[in-house]
Amino acid sequence: MFGSYYYKSAMTRSTRQRERQLEGEQTANEREGERACPECGSETLVKSTDRAELVCDDCGLVVEEERIDPGPEWRAFNHQERQQKSRVGAPTTQTMHDKGLTTTIDWKDKDAYGRSISSKKRSQMHRLRKWQERIRTKDAGERNLQFALSEIDRMASALGVPRSVREVASVIYRRALKEDLIRGRSIEGVATSALYAACRKEGIPRSLEEISEVSRVERKEIGRTYRYISQELGLEMKPVDPKKYVPRFCSELELSEEVQSKANNIIETTAEKGLLSGKSPTGYAAAAIYAASLLCNEKKTQREVADVAQVTEVTIRNRYQEQIEAMGIHS
Repeated sequence: MFGSYYYKSAMTRSTRQRERQLEGEQTANEREGERACPECGSETLVKSTDRAELVCDDCGLVVEEERIDPGPEWRAFNHQERQQKSRVGAPTTQTMHDKGLTTTIDWKDKDAYGRSISSKKRSQMHRLRKWQERIRTKDAGERNLQFALSEIDRMASALGVPRSVREVASVIYRRALKEDLIRGRSIEGVATSALYAACRKEGIPRSLEEISEVSRVERKEIGRTYRYISQELGLEMKPVDPKKYVPRFCSELELSEEVQSKANNIIETTAEKGLLSGKSPTGYAAAAIYAASLLCNEKKTQREVADVAQVTEVTIRNRYQEQIEAMGIHS
């Protein structure tokens, strides 16, 4: 009985202390919000985290100095120093099935001083690595997710897309897994479709032909799975702008900035006249580049442009004729 009474009293005291602390924090915040600049009377005071100052946003007056700085006590003058002095690990990432939170054992058979370890220790480390890989996944679902994310990483590396695209693709795949959209479809197919959707979302489009080249799945299955996933997840993809392909195609063809600018101009002018509707963006961009190369006296053959854009010469010829007619140019 007495024990429960003392327990309740202690709980009441701790609750009251917490309430007083919250009231004090709230009062301090209100007091800071009510403060005005003594110079111009403005109430927009900004905290400067790097110098621990309270500064007026309008006139620049330093209202308060030497505030408590919650940042680290060390200084770093470049990225390498900052990485060495940082006391935290790598940030969490969606590209790993465990979000990068588990321990990894280095493959090098060396100790902390860089010296080679004995054969007995090497065999011990080999066993530890083996068991570490086994316990990272607890069931078949996690093993499948690990395989899918590694596939996304492999294809993204082959396509040369940035890290942000891999993160978005991993999030899309996780959403598809959560909604049970993988059932009845291959893991590779859904992973490839997620990467294709991520490329379009991040404004770094890759054609289905380019995606299918690095994938282990056929183009038709990728397209079918992509349409299903985007519809079920409500991704709301906008049509790909052909101008997104122009810099990459021009770079591979070693064409000048003048040709690139002219190709963009052709795409803009002809798209306004409704020629882009229902056309493949890669073929449309390739035809504009071909037309621009002729106009700028840096001629490339239809075969060269078609190989880079992965379209047929017939497509380039058809789009090219439509574009020069719309521009009022006589071939």
